[in-house]
Amino acid sequence: MDVLIERCAGIDIGKDEVVACVRTPSVSGRGRQKRTRTFASFTASLEAMADWFTAEGVTEIAMEATGSYWKPVWYVLEDRAFGLKLVNAHHVKILPGRKSDVLDAEWLAELLEHGLLRGSFVPPPAIRELRDLTRYRKRLIQAHTSECQRIQKTLEDAGIKLDSVASDVLGVSGRAMLSALIGGERDPEVLAELAKGVLRRKIPALRQALHGRFTDHHALLIGLCLEHTTHLEAAIARLDERVDAVFATQVSQTHGEGGEDGVPFAQARDRLDTITGVGKRAAETIIAEIGVDMTRFPTAAHLASWAGVAPGNNITGGKRGSGKTTKGDVWLIDILTQCAWSAARTRDTYLSAQFWRLTRRIGKKKAAIAVAHSILVICWHLLTDDHDYTDLGGDYFTRRNPDRQRDRLIKQLHSLGYSVTLDKAA
Repeated sequence: MDVLIERCAGIDIGKDEVVACVRTPSVSGRGRQKRTRTFASFTASLEAMADWFTAEGVTEIAMEATGSYWKPVWYVLEDRAFGLKLVNAHHVKILPGRKSDVLDAEWLAELLEHGLLRGSFVPPPAIRELRDLTRYRKRLIQAHTSECQRIQKTLEDAGIKLDSVASDVLGVSGRAMLSALIGGERDPEVLAELAKGVLRRKIPALRQALHGRFTDHHALLIGLCLEHTTHLEAAIARLDERVDAVFATQVSQTHGEGGEDGVPFAQARDRLDTITGVGKRAAETIIAEIGVDMTRFPTAAHLASWAGVAPGNNITGGKRGSGKTTKGDVWLIDILTQCAWSAARTRDTYLSAQFWRLTRRIGKKKAAIAVAHSILVICWHLLTDDHDYTDLGGDYFTRRNPDRQRDRLIKQLHSLGYSVTLDKAA
């Protein structure tokens, strides 16, 4: 097999140590030689490994994506002039029965020198930092939702049916009532009078809902939950401010971040915000996962396949197997699916029409994934072609094939027992 990379290295990564194998031409000029060394995973040791690679003239390095342990190694090496590849461990598994860290490193180096490895997408530093912010914000929002549900569960245990009357238990009126309950107030008449705004129209219902068996035990639990929700809300607000600051200052470049001739992050976010169902925060999360430079993905299909929202390709012997979607970026799939459900609730839009058209045949959940796929494809085109989203309209499918729509409606009328005669309108 031809050797495509003359001087390369493979790294097997562990928590406490890394094993590196360098493959270079032999001194005699015949064949190849390999040298393997083990380094601790401390930064100083990793820098010594990078110095060794430089002394050996290594140009390409491959490493497995092992949990989060690959990140310190990658960060040390990306500051040097190395070509780095992060590979999926499932794609480079060595033969069963021959497994050790040394063999893994040597196997990676051998595959790399023959050009048999395909690197995974590793975003530039600015996008990586943005990912950390948006993913942590997502976790805090989930924790906040859990605390809200815990408050409702505690109120239910106390016989307080506040959530049956008020749409938001933690709104201004709800918080005032909860604070009064924690403070020792038990009179439903007094508690109901704390309602604000339109909720005052429901004071008679509130009096009944606030009559229960609320005890000091419930007051302690809800008090702790309210303190925690207040802390979470402050943390989420800080993350929102930080994300806004990143989008206001960062600019993309074709081969990195921070250039002056690239696309501003804020401009890319506002462009995605024009898509039906995609809001400001959703656009921020999408950009944090895929970046704003689409040159890494040659086509929209490549991006959809990487994200895990494209149909699977499973055909053997002329028979088509399961077409379920592949595994991908779970954070991206989650936000795209939320956007899809939001788009499905809109009126007279292309994505809504697509959702309800597919729902009749494959069900709502699969239709939501299909719409999520469409949203991601739209994102790729908007970031690639530099223009805002133009909706095709809710009647797009009817305009594309009016005869099919006509035949479907006639069939429905026939099933109801009607005989139909059609005349062309003037």
